Amino acid sequence: MHSCFVLFRKWLPIWMVLAAGLLVAVAPLRAAHATEAHLLIEADTGKVLEAENATFPWYPASVTKLMTAYVTLMAVKHGRITLDTLFTVSPTATAQSPSKMGFRPGTQVTVDNALKMMLVKSANDMAVVLAEGVGGSIDGFSAEMNAAAQRLGMTQTSYVNPNGLPADGQISSARDMAILARAIIHDLPEYEYFVHIPSIRYGRRVTHNFNKLIGRFPGADGFKTGFICASGYNLVASATQNGKRLIAVVLGASSGTMRAVRAAQMLERGFANNTMSWLRPALGTVDGLAPIAAAPPNLRDEMCGSKRAHPASDEDNDVVANTSTTSAAVMSFFATGTQPPALRPVDMMAAAPAPSDPIVVYTGPTRTGAAIAAAAEADAARDAPPKAGKRSKTAHSKRDDNAAPEAKANEKSKNQVSVTINPNSTKPPAHTKPAASKKPDAKRTGARPASAKPKTAEGKSKP
Repeated sequence: MHSCFVLFRKWLPIWMVLAAGLLVAVAPLRAAHATEAHLLIEADTGKVLEAENATFPWYPASVTKLMTAYVTLMAVKHGRITLDTLFTVSPTATAQSPSKMGFRPGTQVTVDNALKMMLVKSANDMAVVLAEGVGGSIDGFSAEMNAAAQRLGMTQTSYVNPNGLPADGQISSARDMAILARAIIHDLPEYEYFVHIPSIRYGRRVTHNFNKLIGRFPGADGFKTGFICASGYNLVASATQNGKRLIAVVLGASSGTMRAVRAAQMLERGFANNTMSWLRPALGTVDGLAPIAAAPPNLRDEMCGSKRAHPASDEDNDVVANTSTTSAAVMSFFATGTQPPALRPVDMMAAAPAPSDPIVVYTGPTRTGAAIAAAAEADAARDAPPKAGKRSKTAHSKRDDNAAPEAKANEKSKNQVSVTINPNSTKPPAHTKPAASKKPDAKRTGARPASAKPKTAEGKSKP
């Protein structure tokens, strides 16, 4: 028995080498049919813990905005601009496809607020505002993005726009996204809070971070989601537990929930004390992963084809049914710091996020104290639907089609306009035809003469 054990110990290293070689040989074959890419690394060392198709070229979609944030914040750090610098929304920014804030050309927004809107709501127009403000133009800023990518060793990445909207030349990989995430952590620690804001409030609209790990997975503290039909659902995520920080990258998942579940599963394995980890071959560091020369997969048919039940978007709500037990378990962790052992990643993603106060964002210059609330109210008023009256039909037709659904839902209740001087009058408004042919006594009722035009507020479209 002892001799068998000695023989096992003798031959085990050889078996491990052969297994590692087999994995390397098979990897390109699997990558040739890649539909998802996964990568898990240690943030401090860059050590690779898991990798599957990690160097296969991929359309980054909105995870592109991580580089937009990196270049912008490096400009802040080097004194080219400040977080209080005002940038102006251009017609080019306004013309971007959703998701976006929908501001009118000429609207001004600070770098601070534009970053928050871009990273939480994934606002494509705010990415262009930052690009034009920092780089002078989209092309100029893209050149800065590519220069930063080269400097960081992102050898598989090229950028042509700041928001990740479909473009043939917009390419990256899980490897390069992990390198960028590490750079944000190490180069910009004072600004890292931008990548883990749970939610923002603009006017009356509250937008939660599309990264479902925020407020659900223990220790989740970044980064960004992305989606276009060709790329599938992408996610760069990080979490810290017991002083150890890991970065997970998922590209090409089938839904917003599945990208979060995949990332949570990797993070769980990475944090677990796996006593058999010594059996796995060493994968080196993220910088040393060898790129694969191939065209990025196009997942349009799978993601946006006719077989899909619901239209796909980065605001994916494909979450399994929430249960009070699951939500209570997640809330228990955030309240006590003790994670229930039976709580699975799929359960975490099904739960409501931990409660948090939305960060208020607004247009115009930087404000403090009560002035922030006043600015938010002013934005809410500009964002409100038009009030009822003779001109309401015309005003309604001019509204931005991207106005928030919740703003539209209460339109009727918010658009009541009094046209009488006496609010206690029971007579019909002056601009409606009285039931009786006899004209009401204006002096007695306080109503305006029928010939007078009612005084209504002109409806304004979304800024």
